[in-house]
Amino acid sequence: MSTAPQKTYGVLMETLADIGERTDTDLRCLDHEPAVWESRMQVTCECLSSHGALDNLERRNAEDRLGETVYARFPVQTRSALVVAHSLMDRQVFTEDELRRKMEGVRARLNEE
Repeated sequence: MSTAPQKTYGVLMETLADIGERTDTDLRCLDHEPAVWESRMQVTCECLSSHGALDNLERRNAEDRLGETVYARFPVQTRSALVVAHSLMDRQVFTEDELRRKMEGVRARLNEE
């Protein structure tokens, strides 16, 4: 296993202000009814895996590795989304700037409602 420091992406780290610092301290935080976005995220991950873009086992290993290092301050439920975005940027599927612009567009639409 590599001991090299994990790459970080500013666009993902900046979301901590929106999401809020991790307050869960045990695994009971996982014992909940998934929010709609969590269920959709899992379906997206299954699609990415079935089409060869991001293998499920590889993603889960990345969640374990990055979830307790780079994204340790984030709530457990948000880590899947962060790790998928992180992994896809590592693979150059999209850039940090492209993700930032997309997130700004989503925030603008949400603020209109």
